[in-house]
Amino acid sequence: MLSKLEALILGIIQGLTEFLPISSTGHLYLGRNLFGLQEAGLLLDTMLHVGTLLAVFVFYKDEFVKMIKNPFSKLTFLLIVGTIPAVVIGLLFKDYFEEISKTGVTIGWEFLVTGLFLWIADSAKNGYKKMDDISYTDALIIGSFQAAAIFPAISRSGFTIVAALWRKLDRETAAYFSFLLSTPAIAGAVVLQSLDLVGGAGEQISLSALLVGIASSALFGYLAVKWMIGFLKKRSLKPFAIYVWVLGFAVLFFQFTGKF
Repeated sequence: MLSKLEALILGIIQGLTEFLPISSTGHLYLGRNLFGLQEAGLLLDTMLHVGTLLAVFVFYKDEFVKMIKNPFSKLTFLLIVGTIPAVVIGLLFKDYFEEISKTGVTIGWEFLVTGLFLWIADSAKNGYKKMDDISYTDALIIGSFQAAAIFPAISRSGFTIVAALWRKLDRETAAYFSFLLSTPAIAGAVVLQSLDLVGGAGEQISLSALLVGIASSALFGYLAVKWMIGFLKKRSLKPFAIYVWVLGFAVLFFQFTGKF
C-alpha cells in the first residue's frame, strides 16, 4: 500500500519535473524504483497528472477564460495545431511506448538526448517573437517536438522549449507557450489513463494518499511553472543539461552493473 509520505514525494517529483526540462516520467520511474513501487499502479500516475493539470489551469486561468469566451481565437487554434502531432503519435504507437515505459530500458539514453538538445538550443541566438507573433507553423513544429516526449525520459517541457527557441520565440515566451501547450497533452493523458482504469488497470490506493499526491503535484507544479518562466528569461538551460547528463550516465551505469 502506498504511504502518504511516498505519495507526497512522488507528487513533488511529478509537479516539479513536469515543467522543469528534466522529464517527469523518467523521474517518476526512478522514484518508484527507489521506493520499491515499480508497479505503483495506473491510478496513482493518473491522479498525479490531474494535479499538474490543475496547476496549469490555475496559472493560465485568464487565457482559458478568454478562449471560453472566444473559442475561435487564434490561441485556440494554435493549441489545436500544436497538439495534433502528439495525438497522432500517441494513438499510433501507444502500446509500443507503454512497453518501453514499463521496462525503462532506454531512459538513460533518453536523459542524455534531452541534455544534448537543451545544450544546443541554449547556445542559439535570442529570439524576438512574442505570443502574438507565433504562427501555425511554429505551433506545429513545437507540437512535433512535444510528440517526441512520448519516450519516458525525453522531457516534454524541455523539447517544446527547445523547439520554441529554434523558432525564434524569445526565452520567456518559449517557456510560456510550452507550458500552455502542455494542457491538452496532459488532459489527453488523463483521459486515456482513465479509460484504462475503467478497464480494470488500476490498483487499490487509499483516498488520503491519493489526495496528498494530487495536492503536492498541483502545488509544486504551479510553483515550477511560475519559477521556470522567470528563470528562462534571464538564465541558461545548461545546468539542466548537465543534470540530466549526470543522471543519464548514472542510470546507464547501474543498468550495466545489474543494480537497476
